[in-house]
Amino acid sequence: MGDVISTHLDENRRLFIAERTGKILDEFFQFFEEQYPLALFNKIRYEVEDNGGPQPQLLQRKTPLKDKIIFSGNLYQYLEVNRRWKNRYFVIRDDYSVAYYDGKVNFDRGASPKGLINSAGYKVLNTMDQYLELINSSMPGIKGRASSSPFLKLPTEYCTILWHPYGHHHYFCVISEKEQQKWHAVFQDCVRHLNNGLPEDCKVETPAFSDAVRLYRQSKDQYGTWEMLCGNQIQIATNLVMEELLPELAAMIYPKLKGKLHDRQKDWILITEAVQKMVQVQTKVRYEAVLQKCEAARSGLESRIRPDLDQIISSKEHVANKLRVFVMPKAEACVRNKVQPCISSILDALMGPTSGGFSEVRDLFFKEIVEINKNILNEEGKQKLGEYMEKLSLLPYHPVKMQSCYEQLEQLQPQLKELQQRFEFSSPAVFVQRGQILLREILDNAVYTFEQLLHQSLGNSPEKGQVCQTIQRIQERVLKKYDYDSSTVRKKFFREALLQITIPYLLKNLSASVNTSLPKFQEFIFEDFSKFILVDNIFEEVVLQSVAKDIMLAVKEAAVQRKHNLFRDSIVMSGSDPNLLLLGEAQNINWNNEMDNEESSNPASGSEKRRRMKQVVSMIQDDGILRPYEVDMVTNAKQIPEVEEVGSSGSSEPCSPVKSPDSVKEIRDLLTIGKIETTVANTAEDTSMTNGMVCKDEIVPESNPSEETENELPQNCQESVQSSHECDLSPSAAEHIENRTSSSVIAFNEVSDESNQEKANVYQQKDSSDKETGEEVSSKP
Repeated sequence: MGDVISTHLDENRRLFIAERTGKILDEFFQFFEEQYPLALFNKIRYEVEDNGGPQPQLLQRKTPLKDKIIFSGNLYQYLEVNRRWKNRYFVIRDDYSVAYYDGKVNFDRGASPKGLINSAGYKVLNTMDQYLELINSSMPGIKGRASSSPFLKLPTEYCTILWHPYGHHHYFCVISEKEQQKWHAVFQDCVRHLNNGLPEDCKVETPAFSDAVRLYRQSKDQYGTWEMLCGNQIQIATNLVMEELLPELAAMIYPKLKGKLHDRQKDWILITEAVQKMVQVQTKVRYEAVLQKCEAARSGLESRIRPDLDQIISSKEHVANKLRVFVMPKAEACVRNKVQPCISSILDALMGPTSGGFSEVRDLFFKEIVEINKNILNEEGKQKLGEYMEKLSLLPYHPVKMQSCYEQLEQLQPQLKELQQRFEFSSPAVFVQRGQILLREILDNAVYTFEQLLHQSLGNSPEKGQVCQTIQRIQERVLKKYDYDSSTVRKKFFREALLQITIPYLLKNLSASVNTSLPKFQEFIFEDFSKFILVDNIFEEVVLQSVAKDIMLAVKEAAVQRKHNLFRDSIVMSGSDPNLLLLGEAQNINWNNEMDNEESSNPASGSEKRRRMKQVVSMIQDDGILRPYEVDMVTNAKQIPEVEEVGSSGSSEPCSPVKSPDSVKEIRDLLTIGKIETTVANTAEDTSMTNGMVCKDEIVPESNPSEETENELPQNCQESVQSSHECDLSPSAAEHIENRTSSSVIAFNEVSDESNQEKANVYQQKDSSDKETGEEVSSKP
């Protein structure tokens, strides 16, 4: 490998790379230095004028993850040094960096990792054909076929490959398809997080850098979203250089490569990786120097902005009015003829998959809370609540459980593909990843809100039945807030996506007729304000205003249509829950410590739980077998299995497996037709139970309670369950939930059809007999 690099990257070539990199960075950082004072001015202006947007209903977690490990497990990794595969232990940390060790023992001992993988800008592939297709499309010169033989052999058919257009490629293998799917989801989550743009808490540096990248690429006649805008500032600037430098190197180096096609592919990948490392080192030094220069001038710029803020704003409006008279007629004509007819089709392409993803997140949250409620009844009640809540807090960061939600957004790829050629944006993947990040953020907000409300309600050590009732009430309360926030987030996402698609298209169509006349508007700007008012930025704002009205109108019209489940902007919920706002500054809850302290203060409670004779079998169980190479969810170096097998309470033998429902609807069906029964200790009881509820001593592996009950559910009852799931924001509905006095944890609907009247009478007779014997039963709402 060293011979290939030293041969084709000799001293002259390295000097050429350094000089070309320096020239590109000089041009780019000139844009950055111009945008930095403007970003500082905008930050100060927004601090003074910001009126805020819609008030979110869910609380936002201040520190989502801190000192936690998200995933860990074993993978076979290909080692380029000796061309062999080695089994290694991988750990994904809270910063989404991937560390690998020679074994789990080394990790447990606190040894340093053998290496780290930063997955920003990578693509996760599951087949060698996909990998070869990307290599062939990115290779200069003669293209090979996608079926060409690869330059490495796989030990198993289940591979996972991390591909980067400029960086090092990573090759992994596992022994089963299930493991492959899990690791694919894990790596996709790492890529998604690191591709989520620059941190928004940097109010000056981030917008200045992002605007500099956009304006630099526009100066090269490259408009629209950029797929390689991922990672930190140094990685983004390196990608910017490589995008321009690599074709020049390919013309010089690739014709001199020798050997078969797969040998040339391997050599070119090694050369590209070496060049990328050289460029990254040079970019880091240059960026740190420019940033230090801008930060040193920041205090002086602020002292000039704050006293003259009103005058700078007035001067900018004066220039904007002049420019608007010149640009707006051309912009409006372009919008009317080329953009406006397509807005509705773009919105339709966005709405279906996005709304499906948010609906899937809602169902996932609902299902997890139902599982917690049932497990509290199954096992030791409140003593296990801490463990369940710790798992729930990590649910938004669980790539496998979130995968079904993320897959809904993947449908944006084919739908936006049809519009890609017309509006010339780079890739739909930018919108897919942004939508997936929003799914994770809103689920994290819902989980955090649920935690805070539950923690507030469990102050007086209530009984198990009261705990379950409280959980159900809080769940319904959080779901209503989720519905409102999801509507707000989706509408904002639609507006931003429409702007990101249409604005570059308009700028490209207008630039030819406008750019030559823009410099004359610089004469209207005072020299003292010239650093804070830039004509190019004002031109983009005017173009944005020309299409913003049509976009806002289209989103408002879509909100009226009930099929999208969007709320109208006239519905205002700010301040509707003042008690919740008091919890806004609360810290993350350590549920294990909370429950351990309570258990130590009440030692007799554990013995009372063990005397109970019946249990409810969990309806959500693992349908597979865990293997040594399966990935685990861990927190604080303590492993938590992804899906637990629930066993009998107080018994060392596990319960016989019960088929897990395939959808949330099936869960509701099971919870609706039957009754959840809990018993008083040492009471003679009837062992016959319904709706997936079996006696601990009478579990029959061959039976399938969930399927039998599902077949018995009448059609009209299914429709009632489905309609009851719809969110109702009326005050009367909220009051009904708060005033509920039933001791049931999960209520069932009344059977109204005449054909089912006999079954309803049987339930009523059983209720009466249970009450006479003093047994706790669930009642109808």
